[in-house]
Amino acid sequence: MTEKTLVIPDIGDFPEVEVIEVLVAPGDRIAQDDSLITLESDKAAMEIPATDSGIVKALKVQVGDKVKQGDAIVVIKAEEAPVTADDTPSVESTNHQPAETPPKTPPVQTSTASALRPAAPLPPVSESGFRKAHASPSVRKFARELGVDLGRVPGSGPKNRILIDDVQDFVKQVMAGTVSTGTGFEVAPAPDIDFSEFGAIDIEPLTRINKLTGLNLHRNWVTVPHVTQFDEADITDLEAFRKEMLSEYKDQGIKITLLSFLIKAVVSALKKFPRFNSSLDASGENLILKHYIHIGIAVDTPGGLVVPVVKNADCKSLIAIAEELGDIGRKARERKLRPDDLKGGCFSISSLGGLGGTAFTPIINSPEVAILGISRAQMKPVWQKSAFTPRLMLPMSLSYDHRVIDGANGVRFTGYLCKVLSDARRMLL
Repeated sequence: MTEKTLVIPDIGDFPEVEVIEVLVAPGDRIAQDDSLITLESDKAAMEIPATDSGIVKALKVQVGDKVKQGDAIVVIKAEEAPVTADDTPSVESTNHQPAETPPKTPPVQTSTASALRPAAPLPPVSESGFRKAHASPSVRKFARELGVDLGRVPGSGPKNRILIDDVQDFVKQVMAGTVSTGTGFEVAPAPDIDFSEFGAIDIEPLTRINKLTGLNLHRNWVTVPHVTQFDEADITDLEAFRKEMLSEYKDQGIKITLLSFLIKAVVSALKKFPRFNSSLDASGENLILKHYIHIGIAVDTPGGLVVPVVKNADCKSLIAIAEELGDIGRKARERKLRPDDLKGGCFSISSLGGLGGTAFTPIINSPEVAILGISRAQMKPVWQKSAFTPRLMLPMSLSYDHRVIDGANGVRFTGYLCKVLSDARRMLL
């Protein structure tokens, strides 16, 4: 046996996360993919699996530690086994830095840039000014990741060379409101009020998920021109069919929900209207049309709102989607979603039908360009040929980015959804 150090793998856009549970101890024998520790990020809790099998010799972390990609977890006496291409790199390879780093310019890590990316909108990037700026390639990469226009950043290095510290200071000034972003969204700071002067109060800290969600929602609301289109779908026949399937699959432990049908209907609509399955690039000058369909599902958890993603929904059956929804819902509530479970969404669905309401204006989950909100279905009298008949009507609220989608296409999209939901056979087309 040889000794080997197992390290933190790529955990997404998180510079540091907290160790909330250590699942092994010295002397334990572990197999590949056994869980070693549990980390808690701003979005979810995640278990880190072993990339090799062996016997734990020493622990390198404890509960409460802050760790990042490449940090050591355990030292093991590794058993000889073939190494796969997916194995996590060793600490030495992870910490390797390029030798060409310019003086006074620290190496740029993607995770650092992601952590510093501001929630408030930055000034739009002028490509001509960016190209003319006096900065090294590493600083240019760092600025690109943050969305900073180097043409607006004063340099403090030799001959006014722009350093990473200058980029960071510029972002801080924008966040503090001392530099105009040029977007028209500058607002005065919120007043600092002592509410205890007026009566008894309690202070309840926001969860980390609340804080992160709040920042993202604020950014999306002020930077994306929202339009919301309302419509109603007749789901009388669909609901009757769903109830038949519900009893049929009950013994298999599969719950057939309306959301499963909604995902299939949205998949059909995205194929017919591919502009809804797109994103604007960082410059805002190009539209990226996607040839895959990943559907984000807003899930209410005790810690706050999360949006896990059903990947390749266009390639899955209704039953497979229903099973996956049950699984991701459980993981979300137990805070066991992994970072990859929350990435790659093309279009989101926020269903409040189980709670009530008649309509709402969902906020687009940028860089997506549309989101569908669902409220509670109600029996309503609907005129059919010569008489009113009771029909189960489902309220839908479609918010879309008006830079990409115009009102006519918004109406066509909801109209098509209504047709598909009123006749489930259309989902096969």
